[in-house]
Amino acid sequence: MNILVTGGAGFIGSHVADAYLTEGHKVVVVDNLSTGRMELVPEQATFYHTDITSSDIRQIIGDEKIDVISHHAAQTSIQESVKNPEMDANSNIIGTLQLLQNALSFKVTRIVLASTGGAIYGEVNSAPANEATFPDPISPYAISKLCAEYYLNYFLKAHRVSSVVLRYSNVFGPRQNPSGEAGVVAIHCNRLTQGKRPIVFGDGEQTRDFIYVKDVVSANVKALDQNFTGVFNVGTGQETSVNQLTRTLISISGREAEINFQPAKTGDLKRSAIDPAKLKQLGWSPEYNLEDGLLETYRYFEHANVR
Repeated sequence: MNILVTGGAGFIGSHVADAYLTEGHKVVVVDNLSTGRMELVPEQATFYHTDITSSDIRQIIGDEKIDVISHHAAQTSIQESVKNPEMDANSNIIGTLQLLQNALSFKVTRIVLASTGGAIYGEVNSAPANEATFPDPISPYAISKLCAEYYLNYFLKAHRVSSVVLRYSNVFGPRQNPSGEAGVVAIHCNRLTQGKRPIVFGDGEQTRDFIYVKDVVSANVKALDQNFTGVFNVGTGQETSVNQLTRTLISISGREAEINFQPAKTGDLKRSAIDPAKLKQLGWSPEYNLEDGLLETYRYFEHANVR
């Protein structure tokens, strides 16, 4: 198949592009390189330096005869969405809507939408949340992602566009940007390899469902199956406190480092975990435990800093 990966120069998108190529598909990457990096784009992929809101997207989909769109291009920072909700909405809502309209024009057979399970459910009384949990987003980022899901559902019902939504929990792994995407694992790894203290916002007892990027990639490969439709949580279902995560990374680093506690951030959830049982029924399950994933990620940042 000919697959368009938007955001394919970014953390998750580049891993997904690699996997699709390994599966024997032709991959086209679109990325504006605002947070993505050219060196992450697979050599075998066709690359277009443009934004998903650009009018060029329509011609790219037509010229490349795209069958499937894996949509990972997005504004991904909760804090940036709080500071500039209009910019967040333009990227995550308007950009997605334009992409869907262009896909419809060229009869793209399938859309895979990368969404967020880590933010879309909001504060939940009992974790982990499943797909039936009522969404209660508390940040502009989460609101924009939910809106994109609703537009995709509209195109499914009105135009029979085959689609699947993957709601990721807190994804971590090699290639994550320690500044642009603001993932706590990447930030900690980057600081520890530079001999700096890890920073924790709030009391550190907030919990997250951390999932290794390779497990997210395997879900994206499964999502190419035309019989695989609907909304699915992609997570582990396990809660890990930020303090516990930080202590584990300090141990992996072999360094003596005290945690630098800072005031809590606006829009941060106290508790977050998502139930992947629905996806497991289709044969997917996370293969990496937290410690193994953190070790691989830390080693990546050690090498990145040496370079």
